[in-house]
Amino acid sequence: MARYARRGVHGQTVEVIARRILAGEIAAGETLNMTALQEELDVSLTALREALKVLSAKGMVDARQKRGTFVRPRADWNLLDGDVIRWQFAEGADPRLLDKLHEVRSIIEPAAARLAASRATEDDLAALAGALDEMAAADGDPAAAVAADLNFHRVLLTATHNELLERMEVVMETGLAERDRLVHGGVEPHDDPVPSHRAVVEAIRAQDATAAEAAMRGLLDKAVRDVEKIRG
Repeated sequence: MARYARRGVHGQTVEVIARRILAGEIAAGETLNMTALQEELDVSLTALREALKVLSAKGMVDARQKRGTFVRPRADWNLLDGDVIRWQFAEGADPRLLDKLHEVRSIIEPAAARLAASRATEDDLAALAGALDEMAAADGDPAAAVAADLNFHRVLLTATHNELLERMEVVMETGLAERDRLVHGGVEPHDDPVPSHRAVVEAIRAQDATAAEAAMRGLLDKAVRDVEKIRG
């Protein structure tokens, strides 16, 4: 699903309501008080309804005659939607969500590395090498380090040549970005990320699927240790 464009009052209205639902401030099954929300957020009824259409498309709210607009059960929410993941990080890195996203990455990325070892083209290998160069050049710049890491993992999924796996970028990107900001933006010095990522690229280049999978598992294990170090 495409990312929701966060612009203007409309975008702010969507995010405020979404974050309250995700935080449990508006509980599942609860009917929204449209009049109170209008007054509090200082928006028209039309603008409020348009914002709720966005949340309805993500499975978070629904509307029924006589009942009004209400919050759907959490089981109905599109928790794999990039915006829904991002909204959960709005108040800072959620350790529980980071752990869940790491479990997803641990299932997907080692398998992706294995596939890439047998499917990567010369263009894919060049893109992976370029991502390593970006990572090396980002030393000391947290924003550049986050962007370079995201690019590496995006290119890795592309190298599988499986369009469904490529779409998993949306699921992992926000959690990976939050993890990277936590690590690269911290006051504690962090290890050079290039060697662990280069090991993955070299195994893919050698078409060694087993080594590529093992290198990616090692990279992910290191990612967990980095976060645990910062958590203290």
